[in-house]
Amino acid sequence: METETTENSEHHHFAHHFESADHEFLTCKQGMWLFLLQEVLFFCPLFVAYLIFRGQYLHDFHLSSHHLDWVMGAVNTIVLIASSFTMARAVSAAQRGLKDATVENLLFTILFACGFLLIKYLEYSHKFEVGTLPGKYFTNAELLKEAPQAPLFFSIYFAMTALHGLHVAIGIGVLIWIMRRAKKGEFGPDYYTPVEMTGLYWHFVDLVWIFLFPLLYLVG
Repeated sequence: METETTENSEHHHFAHHFESADHEFLTCKQGMWLFLLQEVLFFCPLFVAYLIFRGQYLHDFHLSSHHLDWVMGAVNTIVLIASSFTMARAVSAAQRGLKDATVENLLFTILFACGFLLIKYLEYSHKFEVGTLPGKYFTNAELLKEAPQAPLFFSIYFAMTALHGLHVAIGIGVLIWIMRRAKKGEFGPDYYTPVEMTGLYWHFVDLVWIFLFPLLYLVG
């Protein structure tokens, strides 16, 4: 039976410098969209670099992409899509004051995120074994003979996926913090701003991967 959060109606749910809870929500939402905009600008140079160098070294990038495990990439895509679904359910549950459902869906989101990082760790481990590493650390002589610019491809690959992985790790930390607050019954129909803002961030992280997966694994 889902537990309804009643504690929230007894407290003041907005900081002193806001006029109301709605004012706080709208301000936080605008701030989050601005934050996500700068995150887009943060990732854009890497995407631009990838497209420029891919245009210059199409053959090398094509051969190099074949050394990525598209199955692991596809599984990670499914995992992140599932995490977006549970995150959306967590936001919906918080808005309706369903404490247990909020906590449960946040927990599933965290588990999916950890699963994503575990798969990425296994993928990275294989790259270290076969020597397909960034720049001067590239030691795969066979691939280097066929594609002299393979070290460049893997430099971009590691830069983009590692930066994305860092965002996933940060997201896990935020999700744990939000889940702990949800367990205390801090969220409900009158106050769910932190849950929704975290949801926006998490959907952005998922969206970035939706672009990374086909660019690196399928059409490299």
